[in-house]
Amino acid sequence: MSANKLIIVAGTPGAGKTSVLLHTIREFKKRAIFPFVAKIDCLFTDDFRRFKKEDIPVKVGISGDMCPDHFAIYNMDNILQWGEKADVLFIETAGLCLRCAPYTNDCYAVCVIDITTGPYTPQKIGPLLTTADLAVMTKGDLVSQAEREVFRQKIIEVNPRCKIIEANGLNGLGSGEIADIICKAEKRKGNESELRHTAPMAVCTLCTGETRTGKEHHFGLLRQTDGGISYEGE
Repeated sequence: MSANKLIIVAGTPGAGKTSVLLHTIREFKKRAIFPFVAKIDCLFTDDFRRFKKEDIPVKVGISGDMCPDHFAIYNMDNILQWGEKADVLFIETAGLCLRCAPYTNDCYAVCVIDITTGPYTPQKIGPLLTTADLAVMTKGDLVSQAEREVFRQKIIEVNPRCKIIEANGLNGLGSGEIADIICKAEKRKGNESELRHTAPMAVCTLCTGETRTGKEHHFGLLRQTDGGISYEGE
């Protein structure tokens, strides 16, 4: 058994993922829906206190020196088992690696993205955005209407099929719309999960602790500045 609906919330650090999620959860509670939340972070988080204030069951995972998105993927079975009684299970992941995409084929994928990071940000974060079902634009009150429109267009260019909503993590603007969309999302089918997109190449000596610089010290799958890829060593 597992949760009826799995919602994975990812996005760039500081974009307002937790604040947007909290406001969305309040909208769910108005509808007598009480989600579970799994919060994945790198070194430290006290966000679980914010969820507990809302009487929402919360599970915290600290990835340490592992990519938080990879950590979420490796621990997906445990998280799903923990949240099996939830009508809606949210997984919020730190999303530090812009090339990662923690979304699975049986989830509803939400990418929270900060407008103030610049108009070309949607083109820089890869499958974190391009494979999402919903893009949530935050901090739009800090830029002009023209800048918001340009940002929206850039999102459409990289992911024309996703829905786009503007949200405010301070006052909850947009959280009702997010809740509406999630309520209409399909339920999970079966218990098998697969990633929507491959994870980044990470077969290298840096990932196993090598600290010296220079290619003579490194082995594995390596990409060169001229765009070439080579495999060095065994």
